[in-house]
Amino acid sequence: MKFNTRKLKVTLPSDCEVRLIREFAAPRQLVFDANTKPEMLKRWLFGPDGWSMSVCEIDLRVGGKYRYVWRHADGREFGTGGKFLEIVPPEKIVSTEQFEGALDQGEAVNTIEFTEHAGKTTVTLTMRFPSKQVRDDAIKSGMNQGIETGYARLEKIFAASGGHTATTKGSKRS
Repeated sequence: MKFNTRKLKVTLPSDCEVRLIREFAAPRQLVFDANTKPEMLKRWLFGPDGWSMSVCEIDLRVGGKYRYVWRHADGREFGTGGKFLEIVPPEKIVSTEQFEGALDQGEAVNTIEFTEHAGKTTVTLTMRFPSKQVRDDAIKSGMNQGIETGYARLEKIFAASGGHTATTKGSKRS
């Protein structure tokens, strides 16, 4: 089972957790925005070629909800959603996550931490699954490769903009 890629470091800190770490040549606020603003998420968080994010709804506040739906060119869809438990802009986001339909294996808790040093931002995503079996199933599904595909796309967006991608001021998050 391949865990690490060239840039994504993957560890298993406990029987129910996966930790993914990736560095970006961009300021922390920009990387935080790329993870919380629908107009930015839709540009990179859609997995392999042939997929797109058809729904990206975010109510970024403690107790607020989010929902994402991905659609393949052949019509297949899957979705996930959850609620925000903790938000410390631009440092940390803690949220629940539960897939819809046949992919539902219970609720996970995701913690994303953003740390900046010398103009680069390290993203640490810790996913706590309801059981070891669910964690192992997520790894076997190719989750790590899918996340790295999105992160590589995000890295290209930052590089093309010199790490200063413009964000829409006052944009609605849903």
